[in-house]
Amino acid sequence: MPSTRIRLQTGDDTTLTQGEAAIQQEMKLPQAFPPEVEAEAKQAAAQPNLPALDRTDIPLVTIDPPGSMDLDQALHFERREGAGYRVHYAIADVAAFVAPGGALDAEAHRRGETLYGADSRIPLHPPVLSEGAASLLPDQLRPALLWTIDLDASGEIVAIDVRRARVKSRARLDYVGVQQQLDAGTADPLWTLLREVGELRKQREQARGGVSLALPEQEIDMVDGQWQLSYRVNHPDEDWNAQISLLTGMAAAQLMAKGKIGILRTLPPPQPQDIARLKRTAQALAIAWPDGQNYPDFIRTLDPSKDTHVAMLTACTTVLRGAGYAAFDGELPAQPLQSALAAQYSHATAPLRRLVDRYVGEVCVALCANQPVPEWARSALPALPDLMAEADRRAKHYERQVIDLVEAMLLSQRVGETFRGTIVEVTGANGHGAVASRSGLVMLRDPAIEASVSSAAPLPLGQEVAVRLVEADPLKRVVRFEVA
Repeated sequence: MPSTRIRLQTGDDTTLTQGEAAIQQEMKLPQAFPPEVEAEAKQAAAQPNLPALDRTDIPLVTIDPPGSMDLDQALHFERREGAGYRVHYAIADVAAFVAPGGALDAEAHRRGETLYGADSRIPLHPPVLSEGAASLLPDQLRPALLWTIDLDASGEIVAIDVRRARVKSRARLDYVGVQQQLDAGTADPLWTLLREVGELRKQREQARGGVSLALPEQEIDMVDGQWQLSYRVNHPDEDWNAQISLLTGMAAAQLMAKGKIGILRTLPPPQPQDIARLKRTAQALAIAWPDGQNYPDFIRTLDPSKDTHVAMLTACTTVLRGAGYAAFDGELPAQPLQSALAAQYSHATAPLRRLVDRYVGEVCVALCANQPVPEWARSALPALPDLMAEADRRAKHYERQVIDLVEAMLLSQRVGETFRGTIVEVTGANGHGAVASRSGLVMLRDPAIEASVSSAAPLPLGQEVAVRLVEADPLKRVVRFEVA
């Protein structure tokens, strides 16, 4: 889908900054780190705990969105002798800087994860660590958890190791630049291997029955000094890199399941009645779902450039709700799977931005070394699921509030105008798939907006309609349309 970008007019920066500040105040979000936390972080940054193992010989690089400074991961690939691949994935070693039970540790538990807005973010750790001493910035000696994962020629895991090591990234790269080089045929051979391994892992995902939803996402960007709201779909190299992160999360889950201690990211499988409801939705949208085709294979036929398919993808998100965390010390949880991946999985690759990953890394390092899990990590596991569930809820709510603010700002001078949009969600449907609801969501591509819509008649799911803007209030962060 081509991106639709909307430029904010001169002077809107102040409105956006003030609006974000109001959201943070309403949600009682922290505005700064307490002095004792900043002091502890500065001291830790000045005296990093570097491990004895030196793996600066591995030519690691990072790939992230442009301008990123909190770099959790650095990677390298090589072909194994005979057949297959060796993946080196270095993860920032946050535990090398954070003393268990200290002020910095306590503040990270209060925050849970980094919150991202439009022109600001509320980090999990002070920037002196998250964007400095702990970040895998280029040409800097850093402590890391170095994952070494061997794959066979089909992309399946054959060996896993993780240990503390000192590493040095060679370069900080971004997805756009690498993808341009790949498309032009001028990319370093490293990225050819990323493509090979990424595609093989996608094939393994399909073989397992895993599924990914390619919904277009709303994104707020600064371009040429102006804020813009757009829809975007990942570049291919983003998807390949995501597969390496998923691979590492699955490797971590394997280690913890075998060691009978850890914390998994779980998602219950869809129920038969949920799939039956989706099939009725597909019928209402005139999208073919052949007899015998399973849910993951059906998802792979959907094209996010088609509005009816976006409506179908939106409906499919309902069966992916209910994700959570399950800690265990002994037997595995009764439901250990992340059903969308069709595998056991754990969050392990973003410890600068997400608290739980620090604990997963610590457990896995101990298990690989045949050492007891440190008591500070073991004792914290039972409380992590509830703590992370609240952090996830808070992050999603904050992100949605900021996007609502930007949408209202963009449209505040256009109340009364008529737009073309597609109905991508309704609040309910009857048993035959005929939409009975008079409220739902409309997606506009120009401008790139998703907002509430109502109608005097039942809304036609998946169809393009004319809608009139009846409210756009930045103070209330509300945008509302009616079918014209």
